[in-house]
Amino acid sequence: MSTVVCFVVFLCAMGICLITGWSFLWALLLGLLLFGILGHRRGHDLRAMWRMAWSEGRKILIVLRIFIFIGAITALWRSAGTIVFFIYYGVQAISPKLFILVAFLLTGVISYALGTSFGVIGTAGIVLMALARSGGVSEAVTAGAILSGAYFGDRCSPASSSAALVAAETETKLYNNLHNMFRTGVLPVVLTVAVYALLSARHPINAVDTALLQALRESAVISLWALLPAAVMLLLPLVKVPVLLSIALSVAAAALVSVFVQGMSLWEMLKTAVMGYDPVAGQLKDILSGGGVISMAKPAALVFTTGLLAGLLDGIGVLRGATGLVEKVADRCGRFAASVVVSLAAAAIFCNQSVVIVMGNQLLHRSYTDRNEQAVDMENSGVILSPLIPWNIACSIPLVMLGVSAAAIPYAVLLYMIPLVYGATKRWTYPTKKRARKE
Repeated sequence: MSTVVCFVVFLCAMGICLITGWSFLWALLLGLLLFGILGHRRGHDLRAMWRMAWSEGRKILIVLRIFIFIGAITALWRSAGTIVFFIYYGVQAISPKLFILVAFLLTGVISYALGTSFGVIGTAGIVLMALARSGGVSEAVTAGAILSGAYFGDRCSPASSSAALVAAETETKLYNNLHNMFRTGVLPVVLTVAVYALLSARHPINAVDTALLQALRESAVISLWALLPAAVMLLLPLVKVPVLLSIALSVAAAALVSVFVQGMSLWEMLKTAVMGYDPVAGQLKDILSGGGVISMAKPAALVFTTGLLAGLLDGIGVLRGATGLVEKVADRCGRFAASVVVSLAAAAIFCNQSVVIVMGNQLLHRSYTDRNEQAVDMENSGVILSPLIPWNIACSIPLVMLGVSAAAIPYAVLLYMIPLVYGATKRWTYPTKKRARKE
């Protein structure tokens, strides 16, 4: 069985999973089997191939621990009323000619605090889309602003699994990466705000649905205590408290608010943390439900399996040709350009943001002498470009959740503003002491 045959079968399996809606985990497991057989035929025994796979898989373990806490935090922030608090007061801040801008800023703040794009889109995003439809605002423009805001935190939040995965793959410190994310993200965000301010003026909302505000008031006790979990998550990283401890303390704060402010029993709170939040009734029941440790099982398994597959592919040598080609692109066009090319190709082929990060590291790491630079390049390319590919699950699932078509993608301004601005300004925003290769 040749390398080409293995890749063709593997990619066909990825395509089948995409079309049928099956988890990509099945395709990755098939890939492990196929390339395991190929490695065996090349003379590698099972123990040697496991060491190859584990060399990458072990990097993912820290990310898996974060996945567990993220699952708990996405459920308990719902039960504590934290997400409702943000949405309720965010919606009240809307004026007719600022709706699109507020949609971007609100989802951006929540995504930075929560660290999960899907969690933001499934709550605040759906509420904002309901307001857009009832208020006569363009659905495509609104959805684009929501996508931009939701993936703002995916790139630079301390609680982001994507940011943690990049740090693990590049073996860099998360807080250093986050500092670089903010430094290279200021100008793109400012330009994006300006664009959404103009779009807000061109697409004003006719009226805000007061019934929705009433439903928000009835869904939880809206008090300042609901801000405590978010304050813990937002402030502790600023004083360099370790990420896992910050998230754990935010989970604890949300648990206390759920019990002592929202009136949940201790058992209900523990069940919510594990199984997800399930409000008894209410107009927003479907929107506010979700989260829980159990909800992160599939994403965690997918990321870990991706790491194993990447280690195996590298170990048995099937990536050498692609790595050599990528290195030539980096030499001729610059490392960030190579990162963009690899990210777009991987996002289009593998249709998963986590796979883009892991495979991108495998193909690009030899081109970098500065691992921190590699982490910034990956964050400003692979993480942020995946949601621009219509069939990538980072884009297709949010579009389905929001009930819009791919017409929303051109209005996801931040997603292409970041790589464009960073690519044009990298020599000033990320200077390197020693340039081993042409930029």
